Amino acid sequence: MRAFDPASAALRFALLTLAALTCVADTARMARAGELPAIVSRQRAEKKSFTDAEIADGFFKTAFGAEYHLAGRVDRIRKFDGPVRVFAETDRADRKAQLAKVVADIGKRVQHLDLAMTDTAEAANVRVKLVRDRDLYRTITSFYGAEKAREIRTSLDPQCLSGFRKNDNFEIEHSDVILTVDVGDFTFLDCAYEEVLQSLGPINDTASVPWTMFNDNVSMGYFDVYDQYILNLLYDPRIKAGMTVLEVRAVLPDVLADVRTWVRRVNGLKE
Repeated sequence: MRAFDPASAALRFALLTLAALTCVADTARMARAGELPAIVSRQRAEKKSFTDAEIADGFFKTAFGAEYHLAGRVDRIRKFDGPVRVFAETDRADRKAQLAKVVADIGKRVQHLDLAMTDTAEAANVRVKLVRDRDLYRTITSFYGAEKAREIRTSLDPQCLSGFRKNDNFEIEHSDVILTVDVGDFTFLDCAYEEVLQSLGPINDTASVPWTMFNDNVSMGYFDVYDQYILNLLYDPRIKAGMTVLEVRAVLPDVLADVRTWVRRVNGLKE
């Protein structure tokens, strides 16, 4: 699932996570997803009611730590501190259009995140490179070198990847995402949602939370309610880059109360 940025030697990677994806609810969201049967069935069965403890558990497990990292501490909050602009590098207009819808959907559902596409690489702080499956490892090698590419392939055999670098204040400066284009629509959307979301900060996978797409055993293909809680908590202004677990716990009750109100409203959920 995740990749990292092939930054120059002068830039320090914050962290990197990778993992293999297996394949990648209402009526309004079905239309947005193109009514793919695999997505519709998941939306209909989706759990949308969670306790504070369930939400907090997933947040701490994904916002702290890293499934795989090269350097830097992973015991602090990592997030962008400013507008996020996404550039797609591809010759596939159809996949670019799907990615743009994914980005717009995420931006719509995360209250304090200014997220949008851009037409120029220079204006972007998230780069999405869309490649054919046969070119995936060639691309990984060009990003990270032959040794790291072999390590990635051996340990994770990923289908798509994302990762970021941060500064000394734990603010994300740049993220990179690699997606394969010659897969089915469900798998593409599943990869796109997960990798774009993880490139924003919640980069640690967990097998112990059954409702999050940041679980290698879970495939969504859309931005589910549980993960909306995680991203809205992360991008609330009271949750700051560099915070420790104890610092987050001190403000979390107030933040979660406001996030609940937002997530209910944006999804049309009942009290």
